[in-house]
Amino acid sequence: MGWLKNESILVTGGGSGLGLALVQRFVDEGAQVTVLELNADKVAALQSCFGTAVVAVQGNVCSGADNQRAVEAAMARWGKLDCFVGNAAIWDHGLSLMGMTQEQLEKGFDELFSVNLKGYLLGARAAAPALLASGGSMIFTLSNSAFYPEGGGPLYTASKHAAVGLIRQLAFELAPKVRVNGVGPCGMASDLRGPAALGQQEMRIMDSRTPDAIAAILPLQFFPQAEDFTGPYVLLASRANNRVLSGVMIQADAGLGIRGIRHVAGGLDL
Repeated sequence: MGWLKNESILVTGGGSGLGLALVQRFVDEGAQVTVLELNADKVAALQSCFGTAVVAVQGNVCSGADNQRAVEAAMARWGKLDCFVGNAAIWDHGLSLMGMTQEQLEKGFDELFSVNLKGYLLGARAAAPALLASGGSMIFTLSNSAFYPEGGGPLYTASKHAAVGLIRQLAFELAPKVRVNGVGPCGMASDLRGPAALGQQEMRIMDSRTPDAIAAILPLQFFPQAEDFTGPYVLLASRANNRVLSGVMIQADAGLGIRGIRHVAGGLDL
């Protein structure tokens, strides 16, 4: 029996990368999964891969109405909602402040924060009534950029720091009925892309990073796969394993929290 048997979980951005790995893990753990996904091809792929085990809804996390449709789809199919996972995001590929024009900065901010922060807020608002009724939980995907610099540029880093504040505020507001937590992964291969305002809409994370470059900055010295990060989400979503964690951010970053982002200085030679 899985830790999430018969738990109804809604995941945003579940069509690829970490989101898809979470969908697979949740299904393996016995959960009833609903996905809000922007890309129509990814929605079709989810339906083809998982059949009736997953409800896939095409929509934009930046739309309150689309978030509400996803919650309603979960309620219609599964009769309840136990966990909301805010996961959809875009990345700025490390573009620096001085690397942007004023126009790019203005439009890039609006687009990136709309997805990375407003999308979380709108999803939380849509899911909250059902989660209050079920005594459920929320989990938000953060990043190593939520805790220290150089995991992205100023737009992405600021958005993930803001998400930390959102988690703490919602954990306070929704207690005692709803637990609200976050997971901060490090770099991995995924379909994570950038804002169209910065000309990055077709750029994936591995277009500007390499597995070796990511592994080199991690104290654990390996390149993680998306599925390597799913365990903390299962822990936080599980009623059996988590009655006491709320307002907690798990740094699932292969040791980066030890020292932030810098090159390993001879650690393997000691």
